[in-house]
Amino acid sequence: MSDFTSDFWAWYVGAITVISVLACAVLLYASSTAQVVKDGQPDTTGHTWDEDLSEWNNPLPRWWMWMFYITIVFGLAYVVLYPGLGNYAGVLGWTSTGQFDDEQKQAAVQYGPMFDKYLQQDIVKVAADPEARAIGQRLFLNNCAQCHGSDAGGGKGFPNLRDNDWLYGGDPETIKASITNGRNGVMPPLGGAMGGDDGVKDVANYVLSLSGRTHDELRAARGKSKFSTICAACHGPDGKGNKALGSPNLTDDIWLYGGSESAIMETINKGRGANMVAAGVSMMPAHKDVLGEAKIHVLAAYVYSLSQPDKK
Repeated sequence: MSDFTSDFWAWYVGAITVISVLACAVLLYASSTAQVVKDGQPDTTGHTWDEDLSEWNNPLPRWWMWMFYITIVFGLAYVVLYPGLGNYAGVLGWTSTGQFDDEQKQAAVQYGPMFDKYLQQDIVKVAADPEARAIGQRLFLNNCAQCHGSDAGGGKGFPNLRDNDWLYGGDPETIKASITNGRNGVMPPLGGAMGGDDGVKDVANYVLSLSGRTHDELRAARGKSKFSTICAACHGPDGKGNKALGSPNLTDDIWLYGGSESAIMETINKGRGANMVAAGVSMMPAHKDVLGEAKIHVLAAYVYSLSQPDKK
């Protein structure tokens, strides 16, 4: 990638842009000065239809030609005023980032006092305020719905925020901490540690037995010892999970990636999220720099209210 960060590419893009605009001007000029009469006869393009219907080589209409010239002048003025020639920033110094920051500052001045008012209140109290929930819903749709769904019902690999099953805890402060700092829960690939596919299938059947699902009792009995040795460190000896680690409860009927034998085996074999975390990518991204504490406070109240319908 370092090849694409040299100054050469800035000059390359700038040169291509300028040459293309000038080439349009040259083509327009050449097309608008074509001779209508040649050797006393109308000049044609050489195309003939129906034996005697010839296409004359007339110049471009003047109104169309001048509109094209105006477009070329506009294009040249644009790349002088705004960034369009490689690294050249433009006379006005405009950037999309700068415009975004300005809009954010204007919004902070206009809406900041409203969010600051809610920041002074307890999250439970904010969650009971219909106006605050409406604001929180809009924040959720803009920042969270891409993963959790517009109804917060989640999907494969993304938790349902409407029930009372929480990987890290569903109390107001824990929800706020999850939004603020993000979460990097990871399930490492353990197929090798289980002794291959046969061992993985044994453990998968034991996991199925924990939630009362249909399973092979003989395999479950063999898988129990492997679970106690390898998996209990995160999921606990009883399989009820550990909120401090974000490890799920395996004794209920709620599954992030599916609760079939094949889905559980895939999770054990390949792990979940290990590659992303190793690459420095957060599974649940932190929003503290995007939203700020006041907006996160209102958003946390909205998320909390989703699983507390009796408190609305």
